[in-house]
Amino acid sequence: MAAAKDAPPTAGASPDEGGALPAEAIAEMDPAGRIDDLRDQIRAHNRSYYELDAPTIPDADYDLLVRELQELEALHPDLITPDSPTQQVGGPTSAQFAPVTHAVRMMSLDNAMDRDELRDWGDRTARKLASLGLEGAVRYVCELKIDGLAMSLRYEGGRFVQAATRGDGRTGEDVTANVATIGAIPDRLADGAPEVLEARGEVYLPIDAFQRLQAQTIAENEAAEAAGRKGRPVPVNPRNAGAGSLRQKDASVTASRGLSFWCYQLGEIVGAEAPPTHSGALQWLRELGLPVNPETKVFDSLEEVYDFCAHWVEHRHDLPYEIDGVVVKVDDLAVQAALGTTSKAPRWAIAYKLPPEERTTVLQDIQVSIGRTGKATPFAVLEPVFVGGSTVGLATLHNEDQVKVKDVRPGDTVIVRKAGDVIPEVVGPVLELRPKGLPEWEFPKECPSCGGPLVREEGEAQTRCVNPDCPQKRLARITHFGSRGAMDIEGLGEQQVQLFLELGLLRDVADVYSLDYDRILELPRYGETSVRNLRSAIEASKQRPLANLLFGLNIVHLGQAGGEALAEGLGSLQAIMDASVDDIAAVDGAGPIVAASVHAFFQDPANRELVERLIAAGVNTEGPERSVLPQTLAGRSIVVTGTVPGYSREDAEAAIKARGGKSPGSVSKKTFAVVVGEEPGASKVTKAESLGIPMVEADGFEALLTTGELPG
Repeated sequence: MAAAKDAPPTAGASPDEGGALPAEAIAEMDPAGRIDDLRDQIRAHNRSYYELDAPTIPDADYDLLVRELQELEALHPDLITPDSPTQQVGGPTSAQFAPVTHAVRMMSLDNAMDRDELRDWGDRTARKLASLGLEGAVRYVCELKIDGLAMSLRYEGGRFVQAATRGDGRTGEDVTANVATIGAIPDRLADGAPEVLEARGEVYLPIDAFQRLQAQTIAENEAAEAAGRKGRPVPVNPRNAGAGSLRQKDASVTASRGLSFWCYQLGEIVGAEAPPTHSGALQWLRELGLPVNPETKVFDSLEEVYDFCAHWVEHRHDLPYEIDGVVVKVDDLAVQAALGTTSKAPRWAIAYKLPPEERTTVLQDIQVSIGRTGKATPFAVLEPVFVGGSTVGLATLHNEDQVKVKDVRPGDTVIVRKAGDVIPEVVGPVLELRPKGLPEWEFPKECPSCGGPLVREEGEAQTRCVNPDCPQKRLARITHFGSRGAMDIEGLGEQQVQLFLELGLLRDVADVYSLDYDRILELPRYGETSVRNLRSAIEASKQRPLANLLFGLNIVHLGQAGGEALAEGLGSLQAIMDASVDDIAAVDGAGPIVAASVHAFFQDPANRELVERLIAAGVNTEGPERSVLPQTLAGRSIVVTGTVPGYSREDAEAAIKARGGKSPGSVSKKTFAVVVGEEPGASKVTKAESLGIPMVEADGFEALLTTGELPG
């Protein structure tokens, strides 16, 4: 139970407030009272999760409650009762749907929270097999643990006749009409289907479908608010949104949501023999036409299993759907039968849980930061909480509208999400825990850095500080100018820029090229080597492409892609400065908003003076030479994933662009082809497969460039 001890408790939790406690505090409490309290909490959360599809805490916090209850029951086995949540599967069924009794019980899985617990499961399995006289090589099947809703599909004579949720493991809910609308689930199986086949799997909401649902809900809420009506809650994650979509009374609503399905297990079979292995069963299900996740792998050793789990800890966000773990199963079905089950879970399988990405904590304050273009971004100051593999104390709130939509207030208990390297964000409040009378937060009217006015233009989502001399804007501008995506000046990070500003060595980005290096040498932290390196990096930045310079100028609405488009389309900095709004808007990839912003920037006398100083300093002002290569890919979008031999990623993209094509970072319906190199991104390949986009092997890349046609 090491994971429960190492993980921090729910922020702000106490015995009176509920929540998990540190393991060392458990022994100091009345065990019977705490066990009753935990059971009550878990039952309430089970009802919210399984019956109402409206969980009030993230999975990680729920897991801590269950872990604490398991520890207490292990210390006091005389207090274990049959109705304890640790002895039961799932939760209650909803009265909205007719009950379905499962012919073969649907069980839950025990969890391994880290590598040590996974290894402990492997050791227990080996010892159990040895005690049964079944020593020898054991193969393991590893499957992604899809973050969705467990589902049983029943086929009779090859025809789909029923779908049921897991429920409490013995009785689920009949959701046949709704599941029948899911396109990934076949109405009929291929030839050779048995008299009765039950296939189990996970219904889930793909990330792109979830994002569409979020955007649709926000738009509908805005319309409702304008009409004086109350909106509905904005979906906070794909799992909850998927479960809610599945349990709609109107099947046409379910059909509109874009749900999908992965099959992972055989249930009842009548009229056929099951294959002898789990991997064989999955292959059989695939041949019958059921969708089986392509990332499923078979391994001969636990070391390979550990490596597979570690891979998906790092790459979970490469997928177009959410996962919360890896399921590890013994492959041989006879060995599975010998290992048997506990009261609620099979001994032959375990779920390795990925680090939690959602936790609850207390929102202590909402503050506002000022960015390089003056954008005022609200952010949350949190009671520190461990989530997504690190301790989080700050999280983004995006903009004023998002704060209103989420209705988070200082003093709230909030759900915090951190997905990989993505900036942590506040998902929303736990309204059941909101203190009475907590006032709404109001966006400030004045800049917290300079005291100047914060202005939100009509039609803009962002509020900005309009003071050109705002100290925070100046710091952010110069820091951005030296960043990798702009002029890539190593040694000119935020701390250095702040120091140089305080000493009067910098006022704006043009001053970067006239730094007083003798003065810098006098500073305690700088020696001759560091100053020489800084000087070299600044000098080298003068040769950076025009697109990088444009991006580094901090023009509102102009990103890296826009800078590239202008540099290629108009050819030089002088041409861009002299161009009209219509000239700029006519550039492919610019558009009217960018055009208006770029034109306004260069019409400002102060900005033109700044640019003239940069030109005098010797920065590159010419765009890339126009390609003389045949435009074989004109108008076509080619996505490259993985490593193509002989090309870096940048070289491959440049080769496509040199032939008139585009090379975006994601697959869409407009993609002409996906070039698949070594170690491709799983999400791009899966998305291409789902959209029917042609895929070109790396050795066909040259032919694609030369002819513009797909290899035969």
